[in-house]
Amino acid sequence: MTTHVTIIGAGLGGLTLARVLHVNGIPATVYEAEASPMSRLQGGMLDIHDYNGQLALKAADLMDEFRSIILEGRQATRVINWDGTVLMEEPDDGTGGRPEVQRGELRQILLDSLPDGTVRWGHKVSGTRTLDDGRHEVAFADGSVVVTDLLVGADGAWSRVRPLLSDATPEYFGRSFVETYLYESESRHPVAARTVGGGSLFVLAPGEEANGKWIGAHRERGETLHAYVILAKPEEWFASIDFTDSAAATARIAAEFDGWAPEITALITDTDTAPVLRPLNWLPIGHRWDRVPGVTLLGDAAHLSPPDGEGANLAMQDGAELALAIAAHPDDIEAALTSYEEALFPRSAAASTAAVAVNEAMGQMLIDGLDHGERGERSERSA
Repeated sequence: MTTHVTIIGAGLGGLTLARVLHVNGIPATVYEAEASPMSRLQGGMLDIHDYNGQLALKAADLMDEFRSIILEGRQATRVINWDGTVLMEEPDDGTGGRPEVQRGELRQILLDSLPDGTVRWGHKVSGTRTLDDGRHEVAFADGSVVVTDLLVGADGAWSRVRPLLSDATPEYFGRSFVETYLYESESRHPVAARTVGGGSLFVLAPGEEANGKWIGAHRERGETLHAYVILAKPEEWFASIDFTDSAAATARIAAEFDGWAPEITALITDTDTAPVLRPLNWLPIGHRWDRVPGVTLLGDAAHLSPPDGEGANLAMQDGAELALAIAAHPDDIEAALTSYEEALFPRSAAASTAAVAVNEAMGQMLIDGLDHGERGERSERSA
């Protein structure tokens, strides 16, 4: 195959695409807006599933590297009530199919697996267009331009490639995360550390609030606790909070949990970082496009959904399957893209439907699970 694949975005999906292409002897270049691999924090924990994300890593021939970064014991799960009552405690016995890793470490494995020069850092896309000859032009903020026969948008929610295929733009889902971090938790935040436990924590709000307000947390590498406050509030409500004033923003978010057990609210009030707002956006369920020669999308650029633990896995699956489709049709790019999209559209529609259901009824789903025999025997205070 002589066609060079141009990939926009060095996230997990774009890098998986580049790696599986490389394994199959197909050249690719990845253009990334960030200045370097370490220019920003690369997110938190990811559970990589044996039915999609791990299959992508197998196609990338990176399973040994993946196993080397798994955080043992992090599949443990704890569910507690807003008052601190432990409802369920599920240990990690090592047999689960969703091992946890740090996103940044997984990304580094993919980066290290690519030939030098594959990723071009500091290339922020300013626009894309289709030329008269059917090729696609990508313009960058530094004034440079690339013209390509095969363009893949792996550039996330606000993709600059998507307009070549679709008029869809992300919309606010009605919920936002507010993230906090607690470092050296065993020595500096021991109560919060005991509350989170060894893996993941879910804290349920009382009654009808359960689906619109909850707290989650992960124990990351070392003694870091990463907490997520979820609130079903309009964008205007969050806009009224000055997140540049860390103390005031922390106090305002904590006020929404007045009366909750102090060992839980400590995940907000004892933060070692400024609270970070993460609005949840989504594309229409079933988002798809008519076939346009020489261009396609993967990951959030194609099927952005509210988070449910599948986003990174789906992006990696998209990347691997697109690469394998290209490898299977080296002399017919349109056949490759058609094959990829015919599988992508129903898969992503089903995943988006499930993600919306999870986010709209998270609290009730946890309660229903507990009521069907998963409820733990403990009723003590979590601290």
